[in-house]
Amino acid sequence: MNIILALIPVSLVLLGLAVAAFFWAVDAAQYDDLDTPALAPLVDDEAATRDAGPAPR
Repeated sequence: MNIILALIPVSLVLLGLAVAAFFWAVDAAQYDDLDTPALAPLVDDEAATRDAGPAPR
């Protein structure tokens, strides 16, 4: 039963840190562009393969 008395303050501190991190992320505009990162794997890397020269054998 004594462990609950220790876990409640620890969990409240962790909750406070999570809320602070969330508000920091929103304030720092981390969620402004949600579409571009999802499309990044679909973009061709033509410039990288063109400048690299022929493929080694």
